[in-house]
Order: sequence, then structure tokens, then C-alpha cells
Amino acid sequence: MNGSRLPRRLLLTGAGSAAVAALTACQTARTSLPTPQPTRAATSGTPDQAALRRKIASLLVVGFRGDRVKSSDWIVRAIRDGLGGVILFDRDLETGAARNVRSPQQVTTLVRELKKAAPGRLIVSIDQEGGRTARLNPSNGFPATRSEAEIGAENSPAATREWARGLVESLTRVGVNLNYAPVVDLNIDPASRAIGALDRSFSADPDVVVSNATEEIHAHRAAGVKTSLKHFPGIGSAAGNTDFEVVDVSATWRPIELEPYRRLIRAGLADSVLAAHVLNKQLDPNRPASLSPKVITDLLRGELGWQGPVVSDDMQAVAITRQYGSAEAVHLALQAGVDLLVFANQQVYEPDIFEETLNVVVGLVESGKLSQARIDQSVARVDTLRPKR
Repeated sequence: MNGSRLPRRLLLTGAGSAAVAALTACQTARTSLPTPQPTRAATSGTPDQAALRRKIASLLVVGFRGDRVKSSDWIVRAIRDGLGGVILFDRDLETGAARNVRSPQQVTTLVRELKKAAPGRLIVSIDQEGGRTARLNPSNGFPATRSEAEIGAENSPAATREWARGLVESLTRVGVNLNYAPVVDLNIDPASRAIGALDRSFSADPDVVVSNATEEIHAHRAAGVKTSLKHFPGIGSAAGNTDFEVVDVSATWRPIELEPYRRLIRAGLADSVLAAHVLNKQLDPNRPASLSPKVITDLLRGELGWQGPVVSDDMQAVAITRQYGSAEAVHLALQAGVDLLVFANQQVYEPDIFEETLNVVVGLVESGKLSQARIDQSVARVDTLRPKR
């Protein structure tokens, strides 16, 4: 990890940036998927390619710089061209300056302008876990929030409900409709630079994690905000963080880390599942979880029965780009079963990332390396994350 410079999911609040072995089969309820809706044609290319481009665009979430936008900005043009969603940050990793959030009124106006540019229902996403990992925080005019570790230590349903409602009130106040939370990693290693040391886990006990995550999810659903269980298949023992390095949990990961996912999926409490970039050779000896069909298709969708949307961690993370490069990583993620690809634009800042990724995936489909049916499947899944209005 690079000193005080922490990554997409570990940027601190306040001052700014500061961060199977044998599996038993289980009976799980499988989510039925909606029929993909017709997509609007883009303004360039043949009608078929224009429709394909709009479908693929809807599967991308991108970060951007700026606390206000104008019609000529690249992010607004991307949204008009069908970009599926945006992700908001309080601080910019490279510059250390404020990024998208300065005050409640300002970010509310920003989100309103972004949604106004969208031809459909724009996903506006954020990492609002509580504690130090909260983009809406006292430094930009929002209430302080307790960490998952504090909530799990108290382990009171009433206290958890009150805490979760506070998180959600900040989200709905500004128009966020997808929160990359709750963290359901078990606190396997309290010194983990990814989880334990940042107080991002409710507990090492799956019962405590599931109980508190359940209350948090209910609070989000009551307000119409979608959630994402993370970081599958579990990074509670990770010594490093994947935004800056390759992280291998093969020797420390335990099958019990699947239990929160198994139980929350079975209970119908998953809106989406976020796939981690960690290498876990117990599950796949060659590829990180986010790029692995063995982890996403066979384990998560097959063994655990999850048929809804799978979200990537930051596709610009060093753990991925150092070995695979952007184009190959996108191909492998979609092949593995990931549906929504997130580009935080924090590790590097690439205003062309939307157009470049769009072109890569169109090329994969046109060359036969990905099928249109596979794209349609992801469109249907991601559509379940979109706001109703």
C-alpha cells in the first residue's frame, strides 16, 4: 500500500484519502430475471450496432472529476450515450482535492444534472459503509457515521436499524440509488489492511455479520436504495489491497467466509454481489475471483444459487491491470459472469475509458468472442438495480 494514499474502497473520510476446500451443496432460491427491454439506438453506426452499443454502455459505471457538470463534459456526453451509471467520491486519489462532494446542496444539484442527462434510469452509486469509509461525511456537511465494527460489537438490532437509517438518509437526500455495502467479509485477520484495520467488518462471527447486514439491507430497501454484498468470496484475511498490488488469500481464506453470502442470498436479501480481485487458489489456481468462471459462475451462481447482478470491484485496480491489461480484463470479467463493470477513475484518470471499453466489448461481440445473448443477460440483471423512476 502506498503510504497514506488509499484506494477506491479504502479512501478515508474527513481529511480525505487516508484507505473450496470442500463446500456443501445448499438449496437456494433462484432469482428470476426480467426480459431485457429494447434499447434506444445510438446516433452512430448501423441500427443493430447502435442498439448493441447502448446495451453495452448500460453495463458500465464510471467515476469522474468535478463537483458540477456542463453539457459539454465527457461524463455528460457518456450519460447521453447510454452510460449505465456513475460512482461518486469525496476525494480524488491523485490530487487529494475534493472530487464530487463538497456539500449536501452541491452534490444534490450535481446528481440532479447527471440524471437529467440520462435517456433512461441512471445508476448513481457510492461507497457509504459507515465509519472511515464513507464518502458523505462531516468534512462535506453530512452526519458522522459509526463503523461496521462498532455496530457489530454492540450487535443490537435496534441500534443497527437506527445506524442504517442514518446512512440511508444521507443517500436519499442527494439522490444516490446504489450503495456498495454492506461489507459482509468476516474479520478473519483484525490487522488486515483491507478490512480489519479499517473497522469495515461487523464481526468474525457469521451470525453477527448476517444479523447486522440484514438490518442494513432492510433499511436501504425501505428507501428504494439498492445494495451490494462485498467482497465475494471474502477478503477478511487479505494482507494488502488489490487497488495497489496483487493480493493472494489462498493460505488464509476459509470456506466459512462464504456463509454470509449463502445465507443472505437464501433469504432473498441480495440485490447484487460485488466480486473481489483477490487471488484464491483454493477456488481457482490461475485467476483472481473477479475474472474466474470457477468463482463467479460455478461457485456464486451454481453452488450458492445467485442469479442476479454481479458487480466488479474497480476494473482499473493494479491487481487486475498489472497482469491482464484493461481490454483482456474486461473480456475475462464478462466471460466469468460479471454484469456491471465499475471504473472508478481513481488509480488512473481516463476520460476516454467509457468509449474505449465500449469499443472493446463491441469488438468482442462482433468477433464472436462474446455473444449478444450474454450481453442481454447482463442487461436484464443490471436493470434490476436501476431506480424505478
